[in-house]
Amino acid sequence: MKTIHKTILITGANSGLGKEAARQLAGLKETERIFLGCRNEAKAIAAKADLEQATGRSIFEIVLMDVSSVESVRSAVAGLDQPVDALIMNAGGMGGKAPGQLTSDGVTRMFAANVLGHVALLDELLKTKKLNDVAVFAGSEATRGVKKMGMKRPKLEAGSVEELATVIDGSFFGKKFDPMQAYGYIKYLGTLWMSALARKHHNLKFITMSPGNTSGTAVMDDLPFLMRGIFKKIMMPYIMPMMGIVHSVEKGAQRYVTAITDPSLKSGVFYGSKPNALTGPIMDQSTIFPQLNDHRIQDNAEAAILRFIR
Repeated sequence: MKTIHKTILITGANSGLGKEAARQLAGLKETERIFLGCRNEAKAIAAKADLEQATGRSIFEIVLMDVSSVESVRSAVAGLDQPVDALIMNAGGMGGKAPGQLTSDGVTRMFAANVLGHVALLDELLKTKKLNDVAVFAGSEATRGVKKMGMKRPKLEAGSVEELATVIDGSFFGKKFDPMQAYGYIKYLGTLWMSALARKHHNLKFITMSPGNTSGTAVMDDLPFLMRGIFKKIMMPYIMPMMGIVHSVEKGAQRYVTAITDPSLKSGVFYGSKPNALTGPIMDQSTIFPQLNDHRIQDNAEAAILRFIR
């Protein structure tokens, strides 16, 4: 029997996976209100109109927030007039044209967009008792390495708070910030943080769910011009489908829906594709990368992240 959630907040909801997840969730008669967490007001208004037309329901409400800004998400939570049953932290990407550039919080733009703002968002929801049941963080198979994509598994020397902090501020990567390499490390820290929270809040569920390698999203728009062209014009439409390592945005978003509605999924677990796959059935990723279950590194990741929350 599926878990019922009446109110849901989705970040990055104006396009791609976030928007599609909102559409699918609106198809469940139990859903009463969906908050569309968006950075751009004009795009949010257009997405809301599209969703209302597609679903025939007027249950969507815009919540303006920039997940790369701690102050923005705090303000957004303060403006919520009711708690949410479920939170889907979908927003992220490659960090724009300067992913390794530091924000005012001292973290790379990539880390801010994928993790720091979501940490602040979830922290505020917990403090104000505005989360009733489940939080889902958008993970990535890059966290445990993807040979087919040339992504090596994140490798840490000590897994200490200090070392993890260097991933956050970008110094871990040296002078050349490679967004494809950094992405796996950053999603890794987000995944560890979620598992640490799960061990502290037994009345709630904290799940990391990879949407898989999904076509039709804006993630690759943040890559450098040449790399973006290769991925969008060659890899995504031709090479990846032949290799069986890309699926539709509908299937990617369905994983989010599964994360908040399937009661068999366990808190603190990272779910993603099988080994050497980026699509298909999901499984516990710690069976592929056991270090995900290391409580010491989980706690160190949380402590490292909180250093940058002001």
